[in-house]
Amino acid sequence: MSLRLHDTATRTTREFVPLTSGRVSIYVCGATVQAAPHVGHIRSGVSFDVLHRWLLATGYDVTLVRNVTDIDDKILARAVEEGRPWWAVAAHYERTFVDAYRILGCLPPTAEPRATGHVPAMITLMRRLIDSGHAYASDGDVYFDVGSFPEYGALSGQRLADMQPSADADPAARKRDPRDFALWKGTRDGGPGWETPWGV
Repeated sequence: MSLRLHDTATRTTREFVPLTSGRVSIYVCGATVQAAPHVGHIRSGVSFDVLHRWLLATGYDVTLVRNVTDIDDKILARAVEEGRPWWAVAAHYERTFVDAYRILGCLPPTAEPRATGHVPAMITLMRRLIDSGHAYASDGDVYFDVGSFPEYGALSGQRLADMQPSADADPAARKRDPRDFALWKGTRDGGPGWETPWGV
């Protein structure tokens, strides 16, 4: 039996053909670990677990990577609210996600990289984006310039001209265009930080 998947780029259902015969790589955007998971968080894990198991059962060698966002504004706010370090908050809620996946019987991913473990690679990538004109630094932050990329919105089916800034967009942000989005936020109020070419 063949596997047919929806191809977002072409808006069609296509037969799955791996890039490398017999091998499949899956990347799943994992949790931002600022609170206990709810059904909406875990739905993605279960959906990809079904796909993972089907691929294994049909003989593929599968590499499944599911990242963990272990630092962001929500985690920092939760740390203040709970009166403990941000990293302790992230570690606690990461464990609650792992427990939820386990309780539901999801296979563990091959790798589960944390955002904080890849900051040097992020800095390198942002430098490349800035150098190529697709991102810019502003007061310690780095933003992706959506207008610099004509294909922006192609996968979601949205046109850049129709996009609006999100309702919770920070009016104090120093963006060139309100639709630009943050790739990196500078340290605020003595929070955690890493040295970068555009500030801590």
